[in-house]
Amino acid sequence: MFNVIVRNSRGETVSTTFIAESTCTLGSQSDNQVVLSGWTVARVHAELSLKEDGVHVANRARLKALRVNDSKVDTFGPLTLGDTIGIGDYHIKVQIKRGGRQQAEDDSPQDLEQLHQRVREKVYWAVANALAANTSVLTADETRAAVHQLIGAAFDAFKNVPPGIDRNRLGREVMNEFIGNGPLDKLLQMEDVNEIMVNAPDEIFYQTDEGTQRASERFTNDDAVIQVIKRIVRESGRRIDERSPMVDARMKGGSRINAIIPPLAIKGPSLTIRRYKTERLTGSHLVNYQSLSPNMLKFLELAVKNKRNIVIAGGTGSGKSTLLNILSNFIPEHERVVTIEDAAELELSQPNLVSLETRPADVDGHGAISIRDLVRNSLRMSPDRIVVGECRGGEALDMLQAMNTGHDGSLTTIHANSPRDCINRLEVLVLMSGMELPVAAIRGQIQSGVHLIIQQSRFPCGSRRITSISEVSGVESNTVQLGEIFRFQQDGFDADGKVRGRFMATGYIPVFLEKLQERGTKIDFSLFE
Repeated sequence: MFNVIVRNSRGETVSTTFIAESTCTLGSQSDNQVVLSGWTVARVHAELSLKEDGVHVANRARLKALRVNDSKVDTFGPLTLGDTIGIGDYHIKVQIKRGGRQQAEDDSPQDLEQLHQRVREKVYWAVANALAANTSVLTADETRAAVHQLIGAAFDAFKNVPPGIDRNRLGREVMNEFIGNGPLDKLLQMEDVNEIMVNAPDEIFYQTDEGTQRASERFTNDDAVIQVIKRIVRESGRRIDERSPMVDARMKGGSRINAIIPPLAIKGPSLTIRRYKTERLTGSHLVNYQSLSPNMLKFLELAVKNKRNIVIAGGTGSGKSTLLNILSNFIPEHERVVTIEDAAELELSQPNLVSLETRPADVDGHGAISIRDLVRNSLRMSPDRIVVGECRGGEALDMLQAMNTGHDGSLTTIHANSPRDCINRLEVLVLMSGMELPVAAIRGQIQSGVHLIIQQSRFPCGSRRITSISEVSGVESNTVQLGEIFRFQQDGFDADGKVRGRFMATGYIPVFLEKLQERGTKIDFSLFE
């Protein structure tokens, strides 16, 4: 006999089910002993089995993941009270009930977890205060040894630590916060995690291809989160403190981070880590992921090699930077390329490559180098092409001028919800440059500078698609004209909640192809049928 305690992503208890048999199933179907609603849950998602050594869990879903302590598993056991099963947005704990349903509730998982956190807080501050009092500079090995000793001393000082507290788990959690990245270490080691979001010490979320889920572990307090942020930021040569409470940086492995701390962050220090796959992605990967069709990939390769200026538009997390990186690698190797980014993450293979990165202001507020400064400077570096990681301000004007002054084949990204919205946003960004230009002149610059707009979208199921490829064909009646070449036609969602649809050509033939054909370039017009 055992209890199954289900909590939602906010930590609220959804249900507590007493299981009198030796097995039970969990899923969205009504005939499961534990019913979990939502499209992220399979009809029969998992099975719990009571064996001689405890309760074991097994995955019964063909396409959806089962996680224990945030790690993907097929089977796991025996489960302890500290283990958390993750199914969709639910966090599940299992408690063996030796005395039946009427057993006293003083050993409930919720009470023990709260007690665990109170003891953990005391141990953390005992270690933190002792380290702060030590003014000597310690090496990494010396810090590890000192923290280990201080944790043991803290346990000895707290004579009344309840017997239900797992000292090994508590000591490991505190140790990781002082010498590592705390609960983030496990998430950083998981290959299927794309993004990690810390909203508060007890609110850690991570994103996989299956969607966003809440982590089962937490930080001890705000101070633990801030110390981890400072260690990560220090490695990249940047800083974060009360005078400069937000920062963009990158980790050693290339992951991009953004951090913001109080007083700007009301709930507590916030950290966002955007991870990139260690495997070098190519256009073939995008085709396999069904992000675009083979014909769309062939067309984009043709456009890049023939020096079309391309703007990739999309929302946050839609895959703009990934697509920019893949398209940039279509640039011929004999060309000189200058890349400009806030935090360098593009990985181009061209031998004649210069990578530039912005710089924040120093402690006195001086010395900041913006993307706009770097774009202007890059024009003096004899580039064949300029690749800007993202246009989000007045640098859009400098980018358009570069596209109009002999730097054809340049690429950039922009936040926009559609190709038409991309045009409007470019106009707004140019106005942010401080130059009082008439709208007609701005539209003329966009029409002559930008050749293609690629719209990238991310759907609720987590999948990413190129939903539109459009050509900027001219200006008519003071409106920039767009000709859509390819689009993704959505047909709804399948039984597992995944977006369903097909890529199709509209029949529109890009104008620039006629010029290429006149110059002797062989064009496969069947791509547009």
